[in-house]
Amino acid sequence: MNRQSGFTLIELVMVIVILGILAAMAVPKFVDLSSSAEAAAARGMSGAVKSAHAIAIADLKTFPTVTQLATYVNAQGVTAAPGGIQVDINGRTCTIPTYTDANCSSGNQTTATGNTVQCVGTLTSMASCT
Repeated sequence: MNRQSGFTLIELVMVIVILGILAAMAVPKFVDLSSSAEAAAARGMSGAVKSAHAIAIADLKTFPTVTQLATYVNAQGVTAAPGGIQVDINGRTCTIPTYTDANCSSGNQTTATGNTVQCVGTLTSMASCT
């Protein structure tokens, strides 16, 4: 008797279908990871600017200007801007807001690079970045 070993066509089709279902479930998770990574980068850069603000206050013994604060941020592509500190995140320019009061009130955002920074806001999403 001639016994052949191997997989039948039905078995191979079932394996391909199962792999397709697993791939369809995994793809949305990977797509969501990129937006989560950008949001984490935005929060991380906001934290870096807040840390630089604390270091600048300790070093200067007064509140820094927007221009001075930009020099304390240890990252590439950081510049002072009238509304805050401009940073480059994944090829997009984002502005982390700075304020002239200690409460980060929206009406007291810095309007010039020479304004004194008493509070640093948080960049919560990449939607405002260009």
